[in-house]
Amino acid sequence: MRIIGLDPGLRRTGWGVIDVDGNRLVHVAHGRVSVKADQTLAERLRDLFEALGEVIADHAPGEAAVEETFVNKNPGSTLKLGQARGAVLLAAATAGLPVAEYPPNLIKKSVVGVGHAEKQQVQAMVRTLLPGVARPGAATLDTDAADALAVAICHAHLRQSERRVLAAATGRGA
Repeated sequence: MRIIGLDPGLRRTGWGVIDVDGNRLVHVAHGRVSVKADQTLAERLRDLFEALGEVIADHAPGEAAVEETFVNKNPGSTLKLGQARGAVLLAAATAGLPVAEYPPNLIKKSVVGVGHAEKQQVQAMVRTLLPGVARPGAATLDTDAADALAVAICHAHLRQSERRVLAAATGRGA
């Protein structure tokens, strides 16, 4: 199964693609979509939607996972982040992907083991869990892409757990 993880942001949205084969996770690609700050909100949302549509078409994931919005102290910033998140969800849904959503603390806990991990800790664990991230020729792993890969890793882990629970409940093997 190929999974795309998405870390929404209005200026920068991280994305990361992994392949999952049983317990094995393989890095496929990662990057960041940046939109121009001098554009109107509508133009930035359009550009974000279109760029993610291209990323999804290029890598053909079977599922998407998106980080949920956390509430900032500034309600205006939270609202704008929510609008960017809407464009991200729409890009995945328009491509026909099932979309899972996870809160930031669950993502960090599933990757680092601590729900309030720092960005550098997430980045380090992503490098450990996906050794191909550092291969020659790969894009630099910035914090946006590392967070997106962490979302994909979280989804892979939780998806696997859900399948085991369902198999146990129905009496079938996983």
